[in-house]
Formats: sequence, C-alpha cells, structure tokens
Amino acid sequence: MVRIASFNVENLFARPKAFNPTDWNYGLKVLNAYRDVNALLSKYSYSDADKQQIRDLFVVLDIYTINNNGAIRRKRTQYPRWAWFRKNKGNFDRQPKDTTQNVEIIAKGRADWIGWVELAKETTNEISTLMTARVIQDVGADIIGIVEAEDRPSLVRFNDDLLDELYSHVMLIDGNDKRGIDVGIMTRDKFEIESIRSNVDTVDAIGTVFSRDCPQYKISTPNGTEVHILVNHFKSKSGGGGGVKRQRQATEVRRIVDRLVAQGKHVIVLGDLNEGPATDGSQAADLINLFNNNSPLVDCFALQGFQFGNRPGTYNSCTLRNRFDYILISQSLHLYFIGGGVFRKGLWGNGVRKPKNWDIYSDMTKSSEQASDHAAVFVDLNI
Repeated sequence: MVRIASFNVENLFARPKAFNPTDWNYGLKVLNAYRDVNALLSKYSYSDADKQQIRDLFVVLDIYTINNNGAIRRKRTQYPRWAWFRKNKGNFDRQPKDTTQNVEIIAKGRADWIGWVELAKETTNEISTLMTARVIQDVGADIIGIVEAEDRPSLVRFNDDLLDELYSHVMLIDGNDKRGIDVGIMTRDKFEIESIRSNVDTVDAIGTVFSRDCPQYKISTPNGTEVHILVNHFKSKSGGGGGVKRQRQATEVRRIVDRLVAQGKHVIVLGDLNEGPATDGSQAADLINLFNNNSPLVDCFALQGFQFGNRPGTYNSCTLRNRFDYILISQSLHLYFIGGGVFRKGLWGNGVRKPKNWDIYSDMTKSSEQASDHAAVFVDLNI
C-alpha cells in the first residue's frame, strides 16, 4: 500500500506578519499594497501620479510614516510592522531636512535604482510547528505534497529536526509568489523522485498562469510503478476575487493531465485549490475544467471508502464551501484505490471554542496552537 497526502502547513518557521493581523481586513489591505507597489516599482518610468501612489502605499506598508506635522517621512526601525524597503544601489528618494516637507521620490524609473519591497516576517508559534510535525507523522504518508512552505532549506530543516528524517527526499522549487508560500514534496526511502518539471513560466493569453507553480514530479514506488504528481496552490479567494485566475489554473492543469494520460501515465493532482463546491454532489465552479468533458481525473471525495467524517470540508470550519484541499487521481489509478480520508486532529479553526464536530489533539488548547487552519487529506493506493 502507498499513502499519498496533501497538507497546507501555513509556513513552518516564519510567516509574513500581514498573514496574521488582529484585523484581517487590514492585513488584506497590506497584502494588496504590497502587490500594487511592486507593480509600480517595476515600471520603466514613474509618472508624478505613480510617485504619489508609491508614497501612499509605502505609508500603508509602514515604510513611510506620517509625522506630527502631517508630512510623509521615512520610518527608521529595526523591526518594521509590515514590510522592509531593501535598496542596494542608486537613488530612490530624498528626504528634506524640513520636517514639514514630504519625502520626494527622485528615481525616474526602474533603471535608476536597484532594490525591492519585502514583507516583514515573524516566527510561527512553536507549539503550532510541533503540531504540524505531529500531523505529518500521524498521517504517515509515503509521498506528501506540502503547501505554503517558506523554501527548501526550511522544509529540509523541518524534516531533519522535527520529523526525525522521516522523508529521504525533500524538494521545493521557488515559484511566482514573493511572500514565501511555495509548494513542495517529500517522499520516503525507495520512493525516488525520477524527474522534475516546473511550470512556473507557463503563460496564456492573459499572462502568467500559476500563482506559485505547478511542479510535476515523476516518482517511482518500491515496486517500480511510476506516478506523476502535480502539486498545486491555486489563487486564494481572499478579498472576494481570484475566480478567473483559478479557472485559468484549472484549465492549464487539465491540459497537463490530458497530455500525461494520453502517454499512458498515472497522474495525481493534489494541493490547496482554494475553492469548494456550492452544493453537495457538485464541483467548485471555478475548478470545473478539472472535471468536465470526459475528464480522466477522479475527486477523492467522490471515491467510495473515502472517509471525511461528519463535516464535508478541509479548511477552518470545514463546511462544504471550505473544501479547499484535494487529491485527484487519474482513472488509471481508480482500481487501485483502497481508502483515504481527511485528518483534522491538528485543526482548531478560527473560533474561540474548541471545535465540536471533529476530534483534535488533547494538548492543543487554542487556535494559535493549531498545526494549520487546513486539514490534511490522504489516499491509499495498492500500487
């Protein structure tokens, strides 16, 4: 038996501060400002309107501050609230000595300076990290897709220090997200990663498709069976958007799957696809291209013998609309399915009170100690 799992770990050791504010709406404002200012800073030339907008966004990011005179000034601190402004070369701005005057952006465009904006991070709750390790150990997958890991060194350190080297192979390819929330994979001894293909540069008529990446791993099991695993983290629904992006991502994943299946390959798509169905028995609207038009993919939640308890979802309160985490197997693997389920023991959710609809670890006492706000999902295949 081979167990394959997916788990959104919400970062292992460090996480952008903007992901965990007391006021989530303000955290979203910070993330939007980070996105917008990076787009502006990348422009070949800065108009006066661009400079004004950059300055205003720097205030939101706490790179600039408004002083007692009502002037926008540089903020000097070793511990920024939301973001760092990293400047390596060239002149970007000028601050007048007169404290009643605003900072002036003097760079004419991207070519005038070298630097970037970087989200400030904070260490994750130590108990939470230990709970994350506990979930992974208890699930005991032979192959596990990891969502929202900072980078490969962090994932290697996590495996070495907290999982006691449970996995022999640890791989993560940096993707398109600049916030340090990438996708990776870990496999046990004799589950060899035979090849890796990144889709980070895939574009369609609109632009870059994947928010992180959709890496393809060809993995051989101890008996020689080859499985192609696509690890994904689709665009979030935060702020009410992302539907069109998820549609594009689902379409591209389906294209990759169809190509592999046409070559006679076993395929598994897994990860946080960030959208659940609206009604029981249906599929998430923006993910429909994964399932329609004679799709070769089968959703694990539709497989007889897949156990998800008395709640249908995988995220936070685990409602149907919060079924974000998926494992989809190709029809060629359907006959080999022997079981699977949702593992929620490390999930508290965002409520103050202990969840009543599923069992959690007895020594987890509050939301901040949860392994993740996602449950782990796994399937067992006789391959």
